[in-house]
Amino acid sequence: MQYDLTIIGSGPGGYVAAIRAAQLGMKTALIEKYDTLGGTCLNVGCIPSKALLDSSEHYHNASEHFAAHGIKVGSLEVDLARMIERKNEVVSQTVGGIDFLMKKNKVDVFHGVGAFKDAHTITVTDKGGDLKELTTKKTIIATGSKPITPAAFNYDKKRVITSTEALEIEKVPKKMVIIGGGVIGLELGSVFARLGTEIVVVEYLDRILPGMDSDCSKELTRSLKKLGMTFHLKHMVTKVTPAKSNVKIEVQKRDSDETFEITADYCLVAIGRRPYTEGLQLENASVSLDEKGRVIVDDHLQTTHPDIFAIGDVIRGAMLAHKAEEEGILVVEYLAGQKPHIDYNLIPGVVYTWPEVASVGKTEDELKEQKVEYKVGKFPYKALGRARASMDIDGMVKILADKTTDEVLGVHIVGARAADMISEAVVAMEYRASAEDIARMSHAHPTYTEAIREAALMATDDRALHI
Repeated sequence: MQYDLTIIGSGPGGYVAAIRAAQLGMKTALIEKYDTLGGTCLNVGCIPSKALLDSSEHYHNASEHFAAHGIKVGSLEVDLARMIERKNEVVSQTVGGIDFLMKKNKVDVFHGVGAFKDAHTITVTDKGGDLKELTTKKTIIATGSKPITPAAFNYDKKRVITSTEALEIEKVPKKMVIIGGGVIGLELGSVFARLGTEIVVVEYLDRILPGMDSDCSKELTRSLKKLGMTFHLKHMVTKVTPAKSNVKIEVQKRDSDETFEITADYCLVAIGRRPYTEGLQLENASVSLDEKGRVIVDDHLQTTHPDIFAIGDVIRGAMLAHKAEEEGILVVEYLAGQKPHIDYNLIPGVVYTWPEVASVGKTEDELKEQKVEYKVGKFPYKALGRARASMDIDGMVKILADKTTDEVLGVHIVGARAADMISEAVVAMEYRASAEDIARMSHAHPTYTEAIREAALMATDDRALHI
């Protein structure tokens, strides 16, 4: 079986690359280790977590906000098992959609572990041990990442869990400790906090969401505290001991010998993810890894072998599904002789808590480090008529613009529908818009996006209309 392009891994990066390759006339093979396509994102990541986030949000609104809207309900009860069932239905539908797209685009799909026999020969070993051999001109490695689980945390998949197991809990726990104040931990923590679980977050650094703008961290911390979540910042977990019905977590203050112990139903380890390259036998293809286990690539995402490329979580950069998609398209179009380009500064990041957090471009700390002179425009959600109407008054929009040229350098949003609103900022920044450009564009009233215009007005000459 001979192919123009073989892709190992069927996550968003891999399957999108396969579709684009087929569109450009390449005979394409897609190899997936597991029984279903879609990778981490569709099966145990982005899609299932958003399904649970939405379900828990509905319950929380019914419990906390319906009465204010004049909606009377009887006694509320959480059926977490049904929530999990619905989540699985969403995943099944989405994965089925990928199967359809592969057939539609005539991509050959192989289920099994892909490994390099040499740079142009890939073996696929299925669950039964049967082996197929593919010959390929070019290859894309898109094998993604796995959760980091240090040995001291005694990850047992029962009481000490990662996001994968958290998505399958069918009874609302009384208490959960989350190690790590990043995106994954906060999203899943907010799911269970809305359902009534006591959530305790232990974060080594001095704030949550350390990679995002500090104002976003402050805003979200306030909102999550109101939800009932507790934060131990500047603390580290030294030991995790699971038992049959609970788990004990030993915590130490970062800059002292002060320690304490927390007992909970579950301990969710969410300290990041690592590139997944096990079983690929990269040495047979002269593909090298860096000191962090990532596949080394150049600006064209070409590895240390000229006919092998790598994309997504398995290489440098943010571990985001949409980054992987863009990289998959870039590689395929480059192979087709086109001249694609990615501006990594303009790939947005989103946290799907409620309020949501979304960000693109430079943070204020980054501009300070780079000694760039800038100006700031901020506008609070509570001043928006649309936010008051929906009772979503937590949050703000923050725009950072060059002090001299007024070019928008960064946009940071905390609030309802921030995940959708950030695209306006991406488009503006792709065309190198100024804050004044955004301020002079008509924004429909009443909408959440008016906050972007008001923040732009503030950044332009401190003249917001509604504060």
